[in-house]
Formats: sequence, structure tokens, C-alpha cells
Amino acid sequence: MTALENVMVGALFGDMDNGNVKEAQQKAIELLQFIGFSKDKIHLPVKNLNLMELKYIQLARALSTNPKLILLDEVTTGLNPKESLQAIELIKKMRDNGTSVLMVEHIMRVIMGVSDRIVVLDYGKKIADGTPEEIANDEKVIESYLGEKYIF
Repeated sequence: MTALENVMVGALFGDMDNGNVKEAQQKAIELLQFIGFSKDKIHLPVKNLNLMELKYIQLARALSTNPKLILLDEVTTGLNPKESLQAIELIKKMRDNGTSVLMVEHIMRVIMGVSDRIVVLDYGKKIADGTPEEIANDEKVIESYLGEKYIF
């Protein structure tokens, strides 16, 4: 399937009652534009896309269902620093567009860059809960994860 078709699947079956293919296609195109997906690649088979582009397709497909909340599990895994920064900007854009985002992530630069509130678990037990600044200064978090204070 192409990038466009992948996003259309979410639009057709995730949120639309009537299954209108034209509406699903239009919604998919709008979402691909929203996430900044390259126009010249929307008709390419996804097997020909790189990792970042595949992650964008996954996000667009999830957004095509009009979620109120989206769960992202280590969405920046495998991305280089430049791509991670692009992913952070996209996550902010999704959040600012009205979709709440719940993330599981271990890369502090990502978490600190997009979070309003952070909950930190250590072996399944909550050890901290607060703003990025509060978390960065929390002694339990520093000891368990950071090793030293995180500098913004």
C-alpha cells in the first residue's frame, strides 16, 4: 500500500461512519500535509520509505481517527538527532491542534521538549510527578535515571 492508502485506512475505518473513499482520501491528504510529509512521496509504497517517513505515516494514520488522546511509545527510537527534533516539533503541533499526547520515552531531550507534565516510573513505581523543571531537579529521578541534573 502507498503512504496515502495507509492513512486512508485509518480515516475509513477509524472515524467515518459512511465509508466514503473520496472523503477519506481528502482527509488523508490533509493529514499528510499537516505532518509535513513530502508531497512527492504520498503515492510511493511504504516499503520504499525511510524510518522517519514510516513513523510519520503511523502518526497520520492514528490522527485520521480523530483521537482525543494518542499514546506514543518511544516514537523517536532509531531516529538521528535532527529527526528527533523534527518529531518533537510534530508532537507539539499535534498537541497544539487539540490532541492530548501520552508518551513513553527514555530520551530526556524529547520528554523535556514536549511535556507539560511528566510522571516518572522506576520498576513500575511512581517516583516523581511534575513539570519538566520539577522532574529535572527531583533527587529520585536524578539518582534513578539522569545521574546528574538535566540542563535545559
